[in-house]
Amino acid sequence: MTGIVINVEVRERTGTGGARQTRREGFVPGILYGGNKGPVAIAASSKELLKAIRSGKFLAHMVDLHHSGESQPVIPRDVQWDPITDMPVHFDLYRVDESSVISVDVPVHFLNQDTCPGIKKGGTLNVVEHTVALDVPAGKIPEELVIDLAGRDIGDVIHISAVRMPDGARPTVRDRDFTVATIIGRGGKQDEAGDEA
Repeated sequence: MTGIVINVEVRERTGTGGARQTRREGFVPGILYGGNKGPVAIAASSKELLKAIRSGKFLAHMVDLHHSGESQPVIPRDVQWDPITDMPVHFDLYRVDESSVISVDVPVHFLNQDTCPGIKKGGTLNVVEHTVALDVPAGKIPEELVIDLAGRDIGDVIHISAVRMPDGARPTVRDRDFTVATIIGRGGKQDEAGDEA
């Protein structure tokens, strides 16, 4: 759990007019769906929701939803923004329990870039996938997928099969061994030896 708590109220009015009225009252309209229950129109305080979003751990992480003294785990799935004010105008929450397997996009983080032999020789890390979709239990969503570049040289290709997965996680795309990153030489060449040939 991220420690983020979202306090919500059930919205009685729905539709465009109801959403506008909710926003005028200082709330952001949303929808709670998933599980074995029907969708419920909800609203959260604009300030509280914005604070949760800006924490950096809102989307694709399990948070606590509080309503009328009850708590339930949810995964935020979407936030829509006003293009002028840059404020949230709508959000979607998905009901889960800690053992539910869900698909989330996890950011990729590269270790040891400063000691990577290929980068030291003048190569460049070419990141093909900045995030990787993983199927994970909702209670074990990793913050990031870590790839160690120690010992990597120019021309090396890092496929998803070479990446150590966190406990209980596996790539959502399993029918192909896709490339996560490569180390390319100067001018986009994969191999310095190829320059001399």
